[in-house]
Amino acid sequence: MAAELSNKSACIIPSCPLVASFLTGSFSFFFPKAARSVRRWCAAFNIFSLVIATSVSFVLFWRQTTTHSIQQYLWARIPKSDFCLKIGLLIDPLTLVMSILVTTVGLSVMVYSDSYMCHDQGYARFYAYLSLFAASMLGLVFSPNMIQIYVFWELVGMCSYLLIGFWFTRSSAANACQKAFVTNRIGDFGLLLGLLGIYWITGSFDIYELCDRFIELTSSGVVNPIFANTIALLLFLGPIAKSAQFPLHVWLPDAMEGPTPISALIHAATMVAAGIFFLARIFELISTLPPAMSTISWVGGVTTLSGAASALAQKDLKRGLAYSTMSQLGYMVLALGIGASQSALFHLITHAYSKASSFLGSGSVIHSMEKVVGYSPGRSQNIFLMGGLRKCMPITGTTSLSGTLSLCGIPPLACFWSKDQIITESWLNSPYLGLIASGTAGLTASYTSRIYLLTSEGDFRANQINYIEPYISSPPEYVIHSWGRARLDLLTRRTGNNLASVDIEQEKFAEVANFVTLPISKRDRSYEGTIQYYSEQNLPHPQESNFCMVLPLIILAIPTLFGGLIGIDSTRRGYGLNFLLDWLISILSFPEVSKDFSKLAEVLISSIPSLSLSSIGLSISFKVYGQFDKIFDAEGDEKLREKGIVNTFLVSVRDWSMSKGYIDYFYKIYFVQSVILISKLILHFDQWIIDGLINGTGASNLFGGESIRHAKSGRISQYIFGLIIGTIFLLQLVVDFPIPPLP
Repeated sequence: MAAELSNKSACIIPSCPLVASFLTGSFSFFFPKAARSVRRWCAAFNIFSLVIATSVSFVLFWRQTTTHSIQQYLWARIPKSDFCLKIGLLIDPLTLVMSILVTTVGLSVMVYSDSYMCHDQGYARFYAYLSLFAASMLGLVFSPNMIQIYVFWELVGMCSYLLIGFWFTRSSAANACQKAFVTNRIGDFGLLLGLLGIYWITGSFDIYELCDRFIELTSSGVVNPIFANTIALLLFLGPIAKSAQFPLHVWLPDAMEGPTPISALIHAATMVAAGIFFLARIFELISTLPPAMSTISWVGGVTTLSGAASALAQKDLKRGLAYSTMSQLGYMVLALGIGASQSALFHLITHAYSKASSFLGSGSVIHSMEKVVGYSPGRSQNIFLMGGLRKCMPITGTTSLSGTLSLCGIPPLACFWSKDQIITESWLNSPYLGLIASGTAGLTASYTSRIYLLTSEGDFRANQINYIEPYISSPPEYVIHSWGRARLDLLTRRTGNNLASVDIEQEKFAEVANFVTLPISKRDRSYEGTIQYYSEQNLPHPQESNFCMVLPLIILAIPTLFGGLIGIDSTRRGYGLNFLLDWLISILSFPEVSKDFSKLAEVLISSIPSLSLSSIGLSISFKVYGQFDKIFDAEGDEKLREKGIVNTFLVSVRDWSMSKGYIDYFYKIYFVQSVILISKLILHFDQWIIDGLINGTGASNLFGGESIRHAKSGRISQYIFGLIIGTIFLLQLVVDFPIPPLP
């Protein structure tokens, strides 16, 4: 009875957000005016539905900790004798952990989005997309067979396409969602081929059944090892695209064109984790194939190093976090490739909460920066125009600091424990992979602390002369939001020799107009006085976000701080799986507390090498960016060019980072141009050969028909005349050439 109740309860988890998405989307589509008037109620309904799903997930997880059972709730979808496909739900520890991750992060994002998207006309549509994505992701993690996984895999990709291109009238967002769509189609095609191949070998789509059959057939030598590894790598091609692994990672940085809550939900915590979840689900299958495992580990190693290198010099706040996500996903794939699946899942969870906290913190910063420097992402997301935000936004700055230190691998924060496990396993498996993992840890500490220092420490630079001038002297920008309504940005426009402040939509932004009404030309006599006047006045500064945006940051900071202590790997460290819980239970017993602290000290001592690299990265970043205003100008790192060979190398690294590693350039030259050339050749072949043949046949028929039409006039006299001429011609032939007699 308990198992039956658990199965029925599990049906609620994906059903709640699915029903909420359907009702919200239908209502906003058929009754758009009414939906705008009750859109806050639509948001509340979607949030409440996910609260129910979250509660059920925690209840089932609590039961799982006591029963340790694997349950399935299935019914036949295609009941045939030769082929029977069953769909339903699979409940095991991996499913429930992922369910808690998706629902908790999704709930935080939904609460956060209520304020972040409150002025957007696509508010109700945004919540419909969010709930649909949550339902798709939950359906994916509860899927018991490959067909169901593939269906929800594509639904997750569709939701990603819709949410990246949410502001579809903006060309950059439209291009980004198309790029994500095309890139993921490459991986999904390989995944589909792999699914067909695995069914051909095993004759089943059920996950546990096909894994057992595949292992049995490969171990007995029935299946060709080359073919088996090819199938495994085709299956891996799907996670390569979905989890942004090299070389199909190019869509993830551009996906930051979507709203920031989407970046936190999809591209930091959940959707990109779908590939890691899929590899963990079929880990028993791929673990029997050493060549495939080696390929997976090296793809992860290359991804984690290239992602960290690409994040070193990014000026865009969200793009830097996107490359950080790519690098951390590479850690997880590397761990799966070397057989450390538990460490990969551990890092998946700790990174999800840490990166969601960082992304939502960046959204809070961007939301406040837009009120000061305008709605253009080139300014509101430029970390060189920020600084001192911890003073203006203390809660956002503090929670961002916790996420930064966690990603840097500083104990006792969450990511330290999981990342240290992966680094140790990498050294045990291969010294080259260990070197990559350790080096990336130092780079991670460097670029994450760089982002924090430039955004939260020092003085606010957007109000300083050197930082205002390059942006107010540029032409105004028109930003078209969700439903195509154009709005002039917060810059000023030239009217004759003066500047008229822009009519800003919201009255609360009115004080910004005074700030940006500055002369453009330096030849204007009032230039110096005006700049000095505005520098001395109380210019606008970012302000702390409201309660709905701050509350999720505080909640996500809790697992960021303590989540790693709950999941420490007992097999490597030699002590309990739930270290934090054991410590809380035994806190009244002094000998037990001393024992636990001794184990903790043992962990820290064994982690000194990786911790030293993180400390070096932090020190370098603090040395370079701790006094930003004395070293750099408004354009970034340009003054480095004057400082010798070392800084020339740093500039080269910066250029490589800003150029996305030249991967997009390589694709454009060798793949895009090749496809265009082949398309043009096919076009010319179609126009001159295929169309020429068809058009030539039609023209000959037309010419012949016209000739016959003129010859056949319908006059009997002409027909008789032609008959007589023909008869005479035949008689003449008979006379001239008589027919010989028959023998």
